[in-house]
Amino acid sequence: MTTTAQGLGGLDAAAVAEALDQADCGKVAGDAGHRAQYAADASNYRHVPLAVVFPRERQHILNALAVCRRLGVPITARGAGTSTSGQALGSGVVLDFSRYFHRLTALDPHARTATVQPGIVLDELQKAAAEHGLLFGADPSTHSRCTLGGMIGNNACGSHSLAWGRTADNIVELEVATYRGTVVRLGEMTQEEIDEAVAAGDDRGELIASLHRLAQRNLAALRTKLGQFPRQVSGYALEHLLPERRFHLAKALVGSEGTLAVILSATVRLVAPPPARALVVLGFSDACAAADAVPALLKHELLALEGLDHALTDIVTRPATRAAIDSLPTAQAWLFAELGGPADALPQQAEALVETAHRAAGCTGSEVITDPVRARGLWRIREDGAGLATRTPDGSEAWPGWEDAAVPPDQIGSYLRQFTDLLHRYELQGAVYGHFGEGCLHVRIDFDFTTEQGTAVFRAFLADAARLVAAHGGSLSGEHGDGQARSALLPLMYGPEIIALFEEFKTLWDPDNGLNPGMIVQPLPVDGDLRVSPHRTPLPLATVFPFHADDGDFAKATRRCVGVGKCRSADHRGDVMCPSYRVTRDEKDSTRGRARLLYEMTQGEVITDGWRSTEVRDALDLCLSCKGCSADCPVGVDMATYKSEFLHHHYKGRLRPASHYTMGWLPLLSRLAARVPGLVNALTSSRLAPALKRLGGIAAQRDLPRFADQTFLTWFRRRTPEGDGRRGPVLLWVDSFNNHFSPDVLKAGVAVLEHAGYRVQVPDGTQCCGLTWITTGQLGIARRIARRTTAALAPAVSAGIPVVGLEPSCTAALKSDLPELLDGDDDARALSRATRTLAELLVHHTPGWQPPHIEARSISQTHCHQHATSGFGADSTLLARMGIDNTTLDSGCCGLAGNFGFERGHYDVSVAAGEQVLLPAVRSATDETRILADGFSCRTQIAQQTPRSGTHLAELIAQALPPTDTSTCPALPSLPLLSLPSLPLPSYRQGTQP
Repeated sequence: MTTTAQGLGGLDAAAVAEALDQADCGKVAGDAGHRAQYAADASNYRHVPLAVVFPRERQHILNALAVCRRLGVPITARGAGTSTSGQALGSGVVLDFSRYFHRLTALDPHARTATVQPGIVLDELQKAAAEHGLLFGADPSTHSRCTLGGMIGNNACGSHSLAWGRTADNIVELEVATYRGTVVRLGEMTQEEIDEAVAAGDDRGELIASLHRLAQRNLAALRTKLGQFPRQVSGYALEHLLPERRFHLAKALVGSEGTLAVILSATVRLVAPPPARALVVLGFSDACAAADAVPALLKHELLALEGLDHALTDIVTRPATRAAIDSLPTAQAWLFAELGGPADALPQQAEALVETAHRAAGCTGSEVITDPVRARGLWRIREDGAGLATRTPDGSEAWPGWEDAAVPPDQIGSYLRQFTDLLHRYELQGAVYGHFGEGCLHVRIDFDFTTEQGTAVFRAFLADAARLVAAHGGSLSGEHGDGQARSALLPLMYGPEIIALFEEFKTLWDPDNGLNPGMIVQPLPVDGDLRVSPHRTPLPLATVFPFHADDGDFAKATRRCVGVGKCRSADHRGDVMCPSYRVTRDEKDSTRGRARLLYEMTQGEVITDGWRSTEVRDALDLCLSCKGCSADCPVGVDMATYKSEFLHHHYKGRLRPASHYTMGWLPLLSRLAARVPGLVNALTSSRLAPALKRLGGIAAQRDLPRFADQTFLTWFRRRTPEGDGRRGPVLLWVDSFNNHFSPDVLKAGVAVLEHAGYRVQVPDGTQCCGLTWITTGQLGIARRIARRTTAALAPAVSAGIPVVGLEPSCTAALKSDLPELLDGDDDARALSRATRTLAELLVHHTPGWQPPHIEARSISQTHCHQHATSGFGADSTLLARMGIDNTTLDSGCCGLAGNFGFERGHYDVSVAAGEQVLLPAVRSATDETRILADGFSCRTQIAQQTPRSGTHLAELIAQALPPTDTSTCPALPSLPLLSLPSLPLPSYRQGTQP
């Protein structure tokens, strides 16, 4: 529901959007959905804009400036929206450069420069530069989604600023537009160039003349108060106006947080990385001991020196990341020191560094890592710090606000000890990490914004922390900028003389205060406009899922998203999140965009109709329910569950989309079709097929899967068991997809399990995990089905019989969805613990079994739900034991995703998701390469979009098994945990007995 919003001076949001639209400003959005998405960044603050503009070209930006100037509406420039200080928010018009204005316009490898539009993502620039053996030096942890415009706004630094400097150090030239529309090209200037510009007498000349006079009047202050150490980022960088710094106006603009001008283009300097690198991990007794060691370590030539405290790593639960952390030297804190140079010189450099470290008090161990794969895995722990730190080990929420202070490196030990004491005095806690080598510490703190007292503590703590950092000669911000979080505290760091200079500098550029007002000068209060506030009561929304991790509070679950924006990463790096955003590049289709809308729905201000909201429904429409975010999001946002919850309430008592009845009820419909599969297949492939698809809400472009002539269950209940069953019974979960459409997969599973020594049983009747009802939000029915299933399987589970699933989505449902849906149900929890994938059972619970040896190459597609729950580790181990040379694709979601890719209106996005990595990889694979895909959806997408077909792991193994001969099976030792007694289980079938 789009509401009429009154903004600044009573301006109507619709009127502002209409004025912008008529003035040719690019794509303009003034609806409630977009305004809700852009009401927050990665900070503690919330400002609902009047409109959002997505410029496609330079003129669109100038037109938007003219409209806003005429209407008196302020402008906030925004890149990826990952700012932690609130400077990417505004109550006027937001210019989002990331959607369209993101081209690389020039790259000169000889001059080592590149010219870009401000919306370009850093990784895109890095990819282009890497083709010439170059890179951009500043590399914040958000490199996969942050934009160059945002980096310029904050003066971003990253891990390697120790070697290659801040963003400001790598800027050559900027082209900018002021709020009044003056376009200025900025760079370094000689006195002759300054005189020439002033003599021109135009707007540019007047601006340069005023800035030059300001610098000349205040040379002493600029030399003694500003630019005293590299991470002094707070305030304006007026030191670059000094003659010895060549009056570099472009560098002076860096870090101004969009308050002075709007960037139209930037020319940046590129650097050549060293030929080889080594990572030296140093363990310490605590973070303060690690900080004390920094000055001595800096005497070595380092590319980076990063710190991690155990309070951060203790939060990690994701198995792959946990395994990486557990491989670190035993310690309570670590320093990651990176060395660069010729490969043959690195061992000696590393040895010298380790010797220095071991002379430091509190050093507990070290390890030198030259394997780039392992090094990348460890660096990802550090990169995910901003997300991981949003929760304390006890599950409490932790927030930015004082997450970016910096001090000279020789002061970091003293500062950290006194800062820790300050936390204790206020009874607060937070995990410390950051750029120890440059004295910049990141920490998120468990402030309580839900009460007046908690907000008062937040305000008082920030003031005391600002005084502490000033006493150490430090900066309130080391790379994140001041924003609303720290601008009001700048007088505690700088005296009135410098604050007055900042105000004059701002006025010279923006006399109308039209660009990002309230930041740096004339600041907004640090405790104003908080996203979580005791003055705003969420709507009372009852839920079906328990959301225990968020105290049963759906609003708290949705604000789990803190805006770090990892879901906006376009490149596949082994992650699944977020397939729809990777296709559309629309904030609405990111995990963050959806979480923002859901949060605003719980607040009832911008999104006013709760569960009935059409804005939220539309934003969730392209969510594939892949569950990728539940594993890949650093803060554990589970959008698939949020979507199911929303759809349940949105359609409660109302007619649903047709696909909810066809795809949602597919298990039941399949049972009916199984009685006459030939007739059904004839109908779905006849001239009636288009009409059937229209009636069923199915995409016209999709071929409907054919039902098998005989279901697996029918085959199984007529067969004679094989093998000796010496390991005892195993319960094979018969999922609806393989049972009705690809029974050969389940047949292969039986063959493999019997070869491994198990006696295969299946549940009596037809059981279902309820997944199709869960994904379509029919939670009442899903609950009834889940209760029936858990009760039916309870006797086997209580007898200790493992449950093995071959369809990853259903296996994941048994493991994770059913215990949540049936909150508190002991049978559901027991079933979850008993459920295994085939590879997990064979690798971890079947000692002594040897798989057949296969000399072959393969590529494998990991099902999204398996990625989110159990991972692909056991499968990789099993394939290696078989001798398979397998490549696990970094492909993310296949795009079909159960019902999603079959639903009308989703086909294009579904195929586009698959075309990013999976489908091209399948087409380019040789004929001899096996295509492994356990998921029915993955195999269907492959079969419908390529000339190849996918093979299930069970089929791959079964095809290589020798003929069964139980008389020659070698005897195996007794296996107490798996050699279970044969139990009378009347509700389970073992096939016809001989």
